[in-house]
Amino acid sequence: MAETCGQVLLGSGLTVLSHPLMYIKILVQVGHEPLPPTLGWNLFGRQVHQLPGLFAYAKHIIKIDGKAGLFKGLGPRLCAGTIGTIVHGKVLQKCHENNLKVLNIGQKKEEGSLQYVVNETTKEMIARSCATIVTHPFHVITLRCMVQFIGRETKYSGVFDSIITIYKEDGILGFFAGLIPRLLGDIFSLWICNMLAHFINSYALDDSMSHTSELKNCSQAATGFFASMLTYPFVLVSNMMAINNCGLAGGLPPYAESYHTWIDCWRHLSQEGNMSRGNSLFFRKVPAGKLYSGFQKRFL
Repeated sequence: MAETCGQVLLGSGLTVLSHPLMYIKILVQVGHEPLPPTLGWNLFGRQVHQLPGLFAYAKHIIKIDGKAGLFKGLGPRLCAGTIGTIVHGKVLQKCHENNLKVLNIGQKKEEGSLQYVVNETTKEMIARSCATIVTHPFHVITLRCMVQFIGRETKYSGVFDSIITIYKEDGILGFFAGLIPRLLGDIFSLWICNMLAHFINSYALDDSMSHTSELKNCSQAATGFFASMLTYPFVLVSNMMAINNCGLAGGLPPYAESYHTWIDCWRHLSQEGNMSRGNSLFFRKVPAGKLYSGFQKRFL
């Protein structure tokens, strides 16, 4: 119990610190570009037109809503984090108690073997999936609270009011908009990360090497970053579907089309070449052939 409370407190602190970053990233994913591009330099020293980065975007939000404006949607996100941590811990504990196994082919069960990695990854996948399903309604509310910045709406003003609003307008299914691509992205990311790290640690690193444990930690972090890059389109599509046709300006044209399924959303974003939109907030080059169209007009 004490361990769970510690995880909740740590997770809540990290959530508060990272919330402005997520807020800005969501607005960029939707396509809200209120500031004109500026002339800057890329990594090769060439002058290019760049869209405003993280800090310029944050200053713009503070100018309109004050510093507190950077924390819109924090309440439901904290609820999601707290509930998700508890559910994840309980489900993972049950998996260990039931000694869940996927591979049992006579390999050594020691830590680092393929059998061990597959079994542990399966347990983690089940725990994460359960936590994601349970907390997804709060995730939807968080995104809609954030997107209200674009049209200056107040439709989603709190957790309980938002729950009533979504239930009245969209029914139960409205709470799970964008769930499938989010689940798929989490599952693919977890397996890619753990399996790549396993093969790197098993075949590229030698236990006789110095600083082996540090190198293994680095490989885990590197594969995690690589996996998140590969599965980013699932995150983008999930977020777009969560705000699709929700009655907010950010969920309607010109920011977003009306999608019947998440596959339609995926196809549309792929055709427009927007699958990486919002992936980087520090260097955002203006796409070739795009003209800046001003406030409340779709830029990307």
